Amino acid sequence: MSKVIEIKNLTKCYGELIALDNFSLDVYEGEILGLLGPNGSGKSTTINTVLSLLKYDSGSIKIFNKEMSPTAYDIKSMIGVVFQDVAVFEELSVIENIDYFCGLYIKDKKIRDEYVQDAINLVSLNEFTKFKPKELSGGLLRRLNIACGIAHKPKLIFLDEPTVAVDPQSRNNILEGIKRLNELGATIVYTTHYMEEVEQLCNRIVVMDKGKVIASGTKDELKNMISLGEKITIELKEINEVFIERLKKSDRIINIEIENNIVRISYNTKEDNLSRLIDYVRENNVSYTSLFSERPTLNDVFLELTGKELRD
Repeated sequence: MSKVIEIKNLTKCYGELIALDNFSLDVYEGEILGLLGPNGSGKSTTINTVLSLLKYDSGSIKIFNKEMSPTAYDIKSMIGVVFQDVAVFEELSVIENIDYFCGLYIKDKKIRDEYVQDAINLVSLNEFTKFKPKELSGGLLRRLNIACGIAHKPKLIFLDEPTVAVDPQSRNNILEGIKRLNELGATIVYTTHYMEEVEQLCNRIVVMDKGKVIASGTKDELKNMISLGEKITIELKEINEVFIERLKKSDRIINIEIENNIVRISYNTKEDNLSRLIDYVRENNVSYTSLFSERPTLNDVFLELTGKELRD
């Protein structure tokens, strides 16, 4: 696969704060790349430097094998951007907004009309073309924001938290639209804090923190990087302290959490944990009402790699 984005040794500082620390990243044609990280990890700085909205201190950025710069308009015409903050004109209708943003790149009226209709179809806004933004729900407004960013059929699309604060139906519509964009040939860089979206959409995931890449791979490859192998939750009829203390002595178990009568056990291996626990429960005559197993999620990966503390 050819590289759509090639970032090498990128450094960006805000005074003494190092936002990007010798950061390197490749994005390949046709993929949906999930760019993840806690608040302050450098995601927004990365996107803004790639788009030449921010100057950087050192390193290089190539898009479509050309050096990116503020005046590289030929490259910018092939990029679509959907930021987290909705940016549309309140005085224009849905179709007028989409037509305006598409018109920044597509001058031919006939082609533009076709592209605008394609964008409306993609985000399912056909019934709302004459509505003003203030008349739209939050989910519909998000869909309009996406349509404005992709109407000119860009080859590379940046989507920054496109589903924040939308209802489940709108979220599903947006995610299906993103899949269709990718199927139509767009390469997509996707940022979100919703790990289930990453599981559903992304071919490859890059986790960054403190301005550096700390992990990269498919979702299965990332899950194999962490110490957690399996989680088992057992709801006891009553807490048995002796049983809990015996469990803690197992070299397979890395953590035990207890909430009321619910015991959550984290294992460092994937093999035979459930059958062993069931046998152990029976041998010790421990009564329980439910028991189930879970494999690690991307949320588990994210928390283990970046830490569990809340960041502003």
